[in-house]
Amino acid sequence: MFGDPLFWILVLPGLLLGVYAQSRIKTKDGITGAQVARRLLDSQGLQAVTIESTPGMLSDHYDPRSKTLRLSQEVYFAPSVAAAGIAAHETGHALQDAVGYVPMEARTSIVPLVQLASQTAPWLFIAGMLLQYSTLAWVGIILFGSSTLFALITLPVEFNASARARELLVSHDIIRGDEQIAGVQHVLGAAAWTYVAAAVSAIGTWLFYVVLLLTQARSVGRR
Repeated sequence: MFGDPLFWILVLPGLLLGVYAQSRIKTKDGITGAQVARRLLDSQGLQAVTIESTPGMLSDHYDPRSKTLRLSQEVYFAPSVAAAGIAAHETGHALQDAVGYVPMEARTSIVPLVQLASQTAPWLFIAGMLLQYSTLAWVGIILFGSSTLFALITLPVEFNASARARELLVSHDIIRGDEQIAGVQHVLGAAAWTYVAAAVSAIGTWLFYVVLLLTQARSVGRR
């Protein structure tokens, strides 16, 4: 996601401004992002999920392998609506993992393929183009497609986690009032657009390679 120019140009500035604005609004009891996550996890019977502070901006994530929820320091220690929204969103992923949410399981299952594709697909495609061996190039494109599939599967996973986050925050009275609810919706909505941008970029990149290969095939066929 962070390697996509579309993310940096169109999405990141708005996301950062939104998070900054909502960071000025405090949670109802002044509890930090880490405390929000712990309260919500415990309420769902997920006491075994651990919470850790991790360095780096926008480094918040849930690791289903180790059952660990990692929050950036800006979220872990902050008693803001923005931090609460992000912590609740990651808690939503832990809940998805616990209930066997199918899109999340599908995304997790193709991670090894995506990692393999990122290492081999470019070389296969380039070799196929240089050698004018279309079969090899198409194998590279198919492997490129796994990254596109990963980006598309990510969309329902992230939107569902955000929906769970809003419901949990309101039902557990962590946020209340129109200002706090609107603040959380703004943060979660801005974050969701990062994944939309990543999906659009992945599809565009994949289509570019397809068109490039088809153009070469037509050029060779005319000779």
